Amino acid sequence: MNIKKQVTMGIMSAALGIMLIVGGTFAFFSDSVTSNNTFAAGTLELGIDKPQLINIKNIKPGDSMIRDFELQNNGTLDIQKVVLETDYKVIDANGNNTEDFGDHILVEFLYNVNNFDEVIFKTTLAELKNMSPEAINKNIFYPELGDEGLPAGETHDFIVKFVFIENGKDQNQFQGDALELEWTFTAYQKDGEPK
Repeated sequence: MNIKKQVTMGIMSAALGIMLIVGGTFAFFSDSVTSNNTFAAGTLELGIDKPQLINIKNIKPGDSMIRDFELQNNGTLDIQKVVLETDYKVIDANGNNTEDFGDHILVEFLYNVNNFDEVIFKTTLAELKNMSPEAINKNIFYPELGDEGLPAGETHDFIVKFVFIENGKDQNQFQGDALELEWTFTAYQKDGEPK
């Protein structure tokens, strides 16, 4: 046998040996099992029973109006805190306002229906509009909801009193004016926890 044939046979023998070694590594027992898992996120859904809290005409300085509303947790997750964003637009009927009508509307958040004189917090609409969300939660919602917040599936009643402040001065600039108030309630979840 010549050298060329011997080298070729050697290479082929080595290749065959390698294939047997590689192929042989799969010759063992095995078993497998599959685990099917699910991560389903909960829902955070804040509701209110009255989309329009107040719609009143012909108010005058000294008038007061009490309204109640219910915040609802319609989701599956507990609500830790609620914040309120206030915005309003003044319709200046005669174009003569030198003051903000919102400075003349007092808002009092009350404890409950039976105790209208027990005020949680009071401020003007103008001040409420400029408050931070944390200050609103601390002064308005936390005294009512506490550390528990609003658990899933539960509701909480709130009472609010609006007063057109009688300041003993000339308030004629507000005759015929209107104030369109928009309140946006935002709910935040509780902190995550081990499950």
